[in-house]
Amino acid sequence: MMKNIDENGKQISEYGNPMLKDWVWDDIRAFLAVVRTGSLSGAASDLKLGVATLSRRIERLEQALGLPLFIRQQSGYQLTEEGAGLVEKAEVMEASAASFVSGAEASAQLAGTVRLATAENLATGLIIPALPQFHSQYPGIAIELITDISAVNLHRRDADLALRMVKPERGNITFRRVGMLGYGLYGGAKYKNRLEKGLRTISFGDEPFITWCESMSHLPAAQWVKRNIHGREPLLAVTSLSAQVAATKANIGLSVLPHFIASKAGLICLMEDLGIDQPIYLAIHSDMKSSLRTRAVAGFLENLVNNNLVALSGK
Repeated sequence: MMKNIDENGKQISEYGNPMLKDWVWDDIRAFLAVVRTGSLSGAASDLKLGVATLSRRIERLEQALGLPLFIRQQSGYQLTEEGAGLVEKAEVMEASAASFVSGAEASAQLAGTVRLATAENLATGLIIPALPQFHSQYPGIAIELITDISAVNLHRRDADLALRMVKPERGNITFRRVGMLGYGLYGGAKYKNRLEKGLRTISFGDEPFITWCESMSHLPAAQWVKRNIHGREPLLAVTSLSAQVAATKANIGLSVLPHFIASKAGLICLMEDLGIDQPIYLAIHSDMKSSLRTRAVAGFLENLVNNNLVALSGK
């Protein structure tokens, strides 16, 4: 009987060269389908292929592997010993292929722009410093940061999600409280020598104050200053938190600031609890809850707040 000899003089199987790697994933899918249904017709139906096409795929896989995988019988296809030994390995490949496709789909969704609305103090003092870490994990996600919180409405889809101190009252929005933002009364370096004596050495009637402009007079910090200067005019009114911090550092006057912003700026805390602490809410438009990139940003924000609870609350 003649033997099949390859070009190097080595014997090969009648099914082909066992070292041949000329196979495709569709052939392994065909193999598993026949194993599970026990027939070509059942497997062809499952894969939505013609019986002839499926048969060619099985034959091609056998040729590529150099192994007979099935015994063809009138009643159906029965696994050979060699074929039975490959079923588990083929199923591992099937699971890996499914994971590959799932990962590719997830990666595609983890790209694009997420519009985040938040307060200026949270943006500059908390979120922006942590963005390099976020982008190293999700390089495909761009963030559009909107700090004019009064002009942003999640219900109108002005943004995809928000981290802010205003509890959503209406709209198709999901929200939860994630932390607390604490405020204190702060002054510049000239107040350092008064720190041990307490606020009793400071007369609200004499001290200059820095506060928000009229357009922001509804803010709790502005309201606290208004109540405590008893009709006097503040020495300086500004429209940004960074301007208040700079003015306080310049010893222009006292200001009401978030603890985590003022402490980073090296300001002197003269009163720790003003009774105006605010809860921090993470709000997401309900239509965006299934968006992987939006969920990635939401998870990042929640972890960021959780990791800074003490600094944010000042407690």
